[in-house]
Amino acid sequence: MPTSPPWYIRARLKTRQLLLLVALAEEGNIHRAAAVLNMTQPAASKLLRELEEMLGVPLFERLPRGMRPTLYGDAMIRHARAVVGSLDQAQQEVMGLRAGRLGHVAVGAITSPAVKLLPPAVAELKRDNPGLRVSLEIENSNVLLERLAQDKLDLVVARLFAEHDKLQLRYEPLAGEPVCVVARRGHRLLDAPALSLADLETATWIVPPAGSVLRHRFDLMFQRASLMPPTNVVETAALLFVTQMIEQSDMLAVLAADVAEYYARHGMVAILPLDVPCHMDDFGIITRTDRLLSPAATLMVEALREAGRAVYPGDLGRGASDRR
Repeated sequence: MPTSPPWYIRARLKTRQLLLLVALAEEGNIHRAAAVLNMTQPAASKLLRELEEMLGVPLFERLPRGMRPTLYGDAMIRHARAVVGSLDQAQQEVMGLRAGRLGHVAVGAITSPAVKLLPPAVAELKRDNPGLRVSLEIENSNVLLERLAQDKLDLVVARLFAEHDKLQLRYEPLAGEPVCVVARRGHRLLDAPALSLADLETATWIVPPAGSVLRHRFDLMFQRASLMPPTNVVETAALLFVTQMIEQSDMLAVLAADVAEYYARHGMVAILPLDVPCHMDDFGIITRTDRLLSPAATLMVEALREAGRAVYPGDLGRGASDRR
């Protein structure tokens, strides 16, 4: 039994209408959006009007100084970005194959896996696929997931929190993240017998900014020990500044264990002999459910899984699981 063609074929949906939706979302103005697409404003208005007539709903509110997407517009913009991004990805893959390359993968990672997991994974990937181009961005989870949603990253190694839209994301856990307290080499506390949190209550600390997950759990750690959270603090997320301050003062800092161990191996800090009752949530490989992974991104995911089995033995990385 013959089936009718999809609506977008029957309605003769144009690629330029999808491009116009994306441009309008980014520019907020029909004149600027038309200029971005090298068309006249009347032509852009006609394309938008035809699309709204196809769908039978208004996609944008016309305001005195621009345009704002409606609820329907937000939905169409999201899907238009996915289609345009997929077409860009297809062109890049074809051009890469034509040039004898395997393509390009853009990866984002939070700091801990960036220093421990990514180096062996990327080394393995490049060893087996020298023609594949890899780019890496290190940021916090919220920034990385925003860039993943914008198609600026193919996959990220990060955390998911309650506010993230898990229906659009596939999550494969890799490991948890314990925390260490670090000081300069030769610090008097390194030789302290039976060191406890009470011994550190009045120290000068370098801590993550207020509002961050690690800062909340750092403060909570002291409160659960019936202690006041330290108030003599310097707040920063800049690791370069943290290591410089640690080397040049008697300040203490709280760092993810993998990061602390990396700096300790290079003689920049020393880890205090303290079992820190504080840890971060697990992190893992995050990809989008509404996008197919490119061949390059698929190879990167496989390399991360393989490296994860060696780097985090017996931890969370025992296979994929979706948080939906």
